[in-house]
Amino acid sequence: MGAGAVSELAEHQQQGGRGRNVTLGTGDYLTAGNAIDPRPILIVTGLVQEARIAAGPGMAVICSSSSPTQLRALLTVVDPETIRGVISFGVAGGLDPTLRSGDVVLATEVLSGDTRWAAGLSLGDDLIDRLTSGRRRVVRGSLAGAEEVVTGRSCKAALHSETGASAVDMESHIAAAYAAEAGLPFAAVRVISDPAHRALPALARAAIKPNGQIDLAAVLRGIVRNPTTLHALVSTGIDFNRALRSLRGCRDYLIGTELVDSEALVSKAA
Repeated sequence: MGAGAVSELAEHQQQGGRGRNVTLGTGDYLTAGNAIDPRPILIVTGLVQEARIAAGPGMAVICSSSSPTQLRALLTVVDPETIRGVISFGVAGGLDPTLRSGDVVLATEVLSGDTRWAAGLSLGDDLIDRLTSGRRRVVRGSLAGAEEVVTGRSCKAALHSETGASAVDMESHIAAAYAAEAGLPFAAVRVISDPAHRALPALARAAIKPNGQIDLAAVLRGIVRNPTTLHALVSTGIDFNRALRSLRGCRDYLIGTELVDSEALVSKAA
């Protein structure tokens, strides 16, 4: 899965009305009216590792390589008639200081500036119980959308104070806007990678290749130039790997979860 990849959308050029209440899973999909809807869910990711986890039957995956500009360009070529819903899926930066790496945030809404989009992801109690097993904590909360990586502890604290959001990422607000314009159900599932108390090292940000993969050579060169960054990189790597493990578990249990139709909620500051 490289940058700009759109997974097998051409195979799902189904016309007709859009499904409103839909069920995630493999094979045939049932709408509220019990009509079979074979169209996939569009999964929006930022990193190639997230895209690989999300890929599978019933899912059409795009990867932005952590570029909001690229994500918007990718979505312009996705025909909304060929999909039945949109999910933003991946890791996020923690804003709520009580959250730790590996904790799962099921979005209730996505915020960007003065705009808010409702997010609906209905999980049964049994799935919540399974998601929370294995030291995985699941919370419901809002996500803040950002055009750039929010790195410093003070920046995270300021954004949390301003928005009350639990976490921040660079894809959810774009995916939510696309879904709202297309009249499609939207949900967001994000796992905390770098908690609120941890600053993301500049070297970690600079080492992301245009295809979303990590440039290990760049990391090694950076460590040679500044050995003091090693400890921060190791801590960041541990958090990131923990988040990916948690994300894999979410992908498994999201099969069969109901994606609830949500109207876009737009609020303007007074």
